[in-house]
Amino acid sequence: MSKTTNKFSPEVRERAVRLVFDHERDHPSRWATVVSIAEKIGCVPQTLHEWVKKAEVNSGKRAGVPTEVADKVTRRAAQPTRWSARSASYGRSMRSFARRLHILLRRSSTARSSDDRVH
Repeated sequence: MSKTTNKFSPEVRERAVRLVFDHERDHPSRWATVVSIAEKIGCVPQTLHEWVKKAEVNSGKRAGVPTEVADKVTRRAAQPTRWSARSASYGRSMRSFARRLHILLRRSSTARSSDDRVH
């Protein structure tokens, strides 16, 4: 998820990217096309350029991780696994056991030291 608020709807983004692809030949460079269209839709040229690059990655024209795969990985990373839940539970139970054992040993060593005195 982006740290900033998405000011533009997915439809506006898609249309802007399509405009860049359609009007690239009308300008001396892609950047000139991006700047021209960014002014018309009211966004920063760098943002539109990122949208265009991402569209190329998603279509396979450019190397990179497609949005669908990145989203899937992000969702999986956010979900707790059964193993991590089990290990957390195991860790809690072991800490609890260790506390109880420590208390028992401390009590028994105190009691033993006074009972084991030689008279």
